[in-house]
Amino acid sequence: MPTAIASPHPAASALIAEDRNGPSPYLEFSRAEWAAKRADTPMTLTPEEVTKLRSFNDQLSIEEVEQIYLPISRLLSFYVTAQQRLSRASQMFLGAEDVKIPFIIGVAGSVAVGKSTTSRVLQALLSRWSGTPKVDLVTTDGFLHPNAHLEREGLMKKKGFPESYDTKALLRFLADVKAGKGRVRAPVYSHLVYDVVPGEGVEVDGPDILIVEGLNVLQTGRPPRDGKAIPFVSDYFDFSIFIDAEEDVLERWYLDRFMRLRETAFRDPQSYFRRYAEKSDFEAMKTALALWYGINLVNLRDNILPTRQRAKLILKKASDHRIESVSLRRV
Repeated sequence: MPTAIASPHPAASALIAEDRNGPSPYLEFSRAEWAAKRADTPMTLTPEEVTKLRSFNDQLSIEEVEQIYLPISRLLSFYVTAQQRLSRASQMFLGAEDVKIPFIIGVAGSVAVGKSTTSRVLQALLSRWSGTPKVDLVTTDGFLHPNAHLEREGLMKKKGFPESYDTKALLRFLADVKAGKGRVRAPVYSHLVYDVVPGEGVEVDGPDILIVEGLNVLQTGRPPRDGKAIPFVSDYFDFSIFIDAEEDVLERWYLDRFMRLRETAFRDPQSYFRRYAEKSDFEAMKTALALWYGINLVNLRDNILPTRQRAKLILKKASDHRIESVSLRRV
């Protein structure tokens, strides 16, 4: 009889896989392993507040905040403290004026993955640190080109793609904030009318921390051959988070959200999507599928997913919206 070969120890299997694929730039944590990193970080949110922070059609529990977001808050406190010390040391070395330099966090991921929920939870937790730092939140939707521009350029079916943003304006905004400039304005986007609101803006005035949320905030371009400096949005980030989920899960979340919006926001007379509220369920689902496969899935595969490995932290969601694993880039 042939001799039975024992299965390798799990740790040995991991080493074999890493040796075969090359060393991973990330440290991987299960949900339980990550939850243990909370240590003694106090819970500063009530169940009622957690419910209010949750986005439409997203899920968020007090347990999720305790096991996932409190460890992130603790980790970020280390990064912010280190950045502040480095900033003070650099200004002392240069003999420069002592200017408060904001710590900027980028949050990226697909449509319907829950970026807004994550961003709001982090804003709430970080603003309740000792010393109550000022934490602002800006979404890059406001930096989309107006619909009139997109229609003129034939880009309405690529709304949300990198080319649909006024990247120069976004870079100017981030450069001003990072330089410590006060009262910097960002344009405002209305999901109701599906367009940038003319003349409206949100003011960012000397925050300690700024969270920037958007589909393509980790996007890069092709460097010029002459070596001239071309900044990317992520150049201004001190920390970045990518929220991840499988394609079929994202599709289901997107379709569920679309169909639920037909019964709520789409029924508003001012809604850009008002016409979809009048369609039959069958026709509405056909429309939602066309939007997913024709626009959002293409953007995910071509532009968003390729930036995942540029993030410092990757949060992988299961089909029930719970974060099942965390990947932290090695320092």
